[in-house]
Amino acid sequence: MYDDLSIEHFMKGLIKRNPHETEFHQAVREVAESVIPYIIENPRYRQAGIIQRMTEPDRTIIFRVVWEDDEGNIRVNRGFRVQFNNSIGPYKGGLRFDPSVTLSVLKFLAFEQTFKNSLTGLPIGSGKGGSDFNPKGKSDQEVMRFCQSFMTELFHHIGPHTDIPAGDIGVGNREISYMFGQYKRLAHEFTGVLTGKSLEYGGSHIRSEATGYGNAYFMQEMLKHHNESMEGKVCAVSGAGNVALHCARKINALGGKVVTLSDSSGFIYDPEGINEEKLDYVTELKTVKRGRISEYADRYDCDYYPDKRPWSVDCDLAFPCATQNELDVKDAKALIKNGCMAISEGANMPTTVDAMHRLQDAGVIFGPGKAANAGGVAISGLEMSQNSMRLSWSAEEVENRLKIIMRDIHDKCVEHGRDGDRVDYVKGANIAGFIKVADAMLAYGVS
Repeated sequence: MYDDLSIEHFMKGLIKRNPHETEFHQAVREVAESVIPYIIENPRYRQAGIIQRMTEPDRTIIFRVVWEDDEGNIRVNRGFRVQFNNSIGPYKGGLRFDPSVTLSVLKFLAFEQTFKNSLTGLPIGSGKGGSDFNPKGKSDQEVMRFCQSFMTELFHHIGPHTDIPAGDIGVGNREISYMFGQYKRLAHEFTGVLTGKSLEYGGSHIRSEATGYGNAYFMQEMLKHHNESMEGKVCAVSGAGNVALHCARKINALGGKVVTLSDSSGFIYDPEGINEEKLDYVTELKTVKRGRISEYADRYDCDYYPDKRPWSVDCDLAFPCATQNELDVKDAKALIKNGCMAISEGANMPTTVDAMHRLQDAGVIFGPGKAANAGGVAISGLEMSQNSMRLSWSAEEVENRLKIIMRDIHDKCVEHGRDGDRVDYVKGANIAGFIKVADAMLAYGVS
């Protein structure tokens, strides 16, 4: 069985089973390019069909979400939960509320989560969920009614030892709070079934900062391994949301200079550097005023480029922190031409496969998202631990644990991705993440 395990033959079968799911196909191909050669060298994984099993979700749940808007109109959305793999722990992964949510997007995110969660070293499996509901422009009451309806159905499929969702795009503290309250009413118990909660009822310090901080720490580890540092480096950051802003803050703290931020309308370029005062302004602009990044350019008299991404500016380091496939081959060529030496992905799959290959071939140090942005789920895992033990660690203690986790992830990538004097961080992350999950699946037998 599985005599032909070439990448193309494997992908042909996967695409046939999952038609039109282009994001999922892309995520699997990126992993398959590293993992299939390793499987061929280790026949026990091949004989057990591990890669075939690992690319099929344990289950996919799709449900209707009915809610009432402020005008009394009945609205209908679609809800999802993809429980991908629980070989090393209960399903764990975010909920995304955004019109772009499709089954393909959630399957790609849940599949990536399998490797990301494995790399953290914590006992957590992988999942992802959400809805095509758009919280933007909705009142608090409308968001509450939607979240309560969403949780009324999701309630049947999650639990502190089964599946522990978290936040993602469109799901912040407000949405988590409404869903946790509804779960508590339905279950008649207070358990840590969601992460990303407020500190007042079981949340963890620096959870909102963790993905951005972790991304900067991962870059720091890559630079250190190559006898470099963040000090004085010019940094291009995309996005202006939670991950991008906290990544920018940590870059500043580590001695770098952030010169770009972006949103869906375009990007700003501030060669003087986006310092803490300016980041405070962007935080208020995006979270309170719901404004556009172009307003920054008006306030601080810098350049604004509508309908463009920030990868054309001169920079030493790049941090794509916005969304998937925001960095393509044209952007990769621009970064290489302008002297970019390293990239650390803060978003999930923000670089196309062809662009990733182009950057690696040019010698750019490339930190893939499943390793570089694992800080968020790592702190979610620590929140689960704190909930189980009925205690709360200090912000300093949690951040120290985050630093250690990101350092350990980096070291695993080096161990499995070393190729002479260079490190293939993509290969290292994929193989290190694969081994732990695959060995657990082997131990369970055929299941």
